[in-house]
Amino acid sequence: MTLIAGRYRLLDALAEGAAGIVWRARDEALGRDVAVKEVHAPPGTPPGAEPALYARVEREARAAEAISDPGVAEVYDVVVERGRPWIVMELVRGLTLAETREADGPLPDREAARVALGVLAALRAARAAGVPYRELGPDRVLLANDGRVVVTGVATGASAPGDGPDAPPPGPEEDAGSLAALLGGMVADPRSGPLAPVVAGLADRDAGVRAGAVRELERVAGTGERARGGAVAEGRASGRGPGRSEDREHEGPGGVRGARTEGRAAAEGRRGPRRGAVVVAGVVGLLVILAVLVWQAVRGGDPGAGPGGGGASSTAPAVPGAAGTGAEVGGPAATPRS
Repeated sequence: MTLIAGRYRLLDALAEGAAGIVWRARDEALGRDVAVKEVHAPPGTPPGAEPALYARVEREARAAEAISDPGVAEVYDVVVERGRPWIVMELVRGLTLAETREADGPLPDREAARVALGVLAALRAARAAGVPYRELGPDRVLLANDGRVVVTGVATGASAPGDGPDAPPPGPEEDAGSLAALLGGMVADPRSGPLAPVVAGLADRDAGVRAGAVRELERVAGTGERARGGAVAEGRASGRGPGRSEDREHEGPGGVRGARTEGRAAAEGRRGPRRGAVVVAGVVGLLVILAVLVWQAVRGGDPGAGPGGGGASSTAPAVPGAAGTGAEVGGPAATPRS
């Protein structure tokens, strides 16, 4: 197997294009797998232009070593061998956007917005490092297994068709236009769907319109899709009205609002037995009062009942000769006094 710079052993080809071959390689000094880009001049490049092309690629690759954005594969080393630059990079595992689109169909709008924002961050990081990106397409966007969105081909000699080695780098407007085309290819309905205004805005020549499109992209990626009427699509689908994402995130068993609801329910559950006891005691007391009232009413309607009647249950003293005295119960007859 080929050994580059006495250190990087080429194992197998991962991808091949007009600008070269990307190899999976082994860094024998550090004992880790890496990706190595073997740079080739694209077909049709004049022989005299090749040295300038290779010099530009080497210069930009060395500048790319300073990029620390997660959306750009980290450049570890740049070596020149056989008269061409070889770029040693982080090996990122995952599927390209093109492969994902082919296998699973269009991306949901929110996921497409997330991917587009990751690509935009990578393009900005490359530009800040002095390494403007020259070709953007679904085969150059990697959806990594670790969740990152990684733009491949940064500082590896990728050039748009027809570009010569000294072609001027694309500006922010060209970057936004490329991103608009990429985003339009991700979704099912780029002309009338929720992201249609973003696709059109990114392709606009006015910088203010493009900035507004980016803000809308961030909103869709961060809070979900909105229908044309302005209602949150997620809220409408679930029977909820329009609301902010923070509100939705705090609802339910796992959120702050859900935790408060659970705590309130637990507290009410603890208070429940005491409230029940009070209610039962009140009912019992009311029944006792009603029973006493009924009993007194019945007594009031009986013969000889009531105060002064001298009945068997009466505590009033007997009056001699009056009805209800001891004579009625078999006692000695009383002789009335004159």
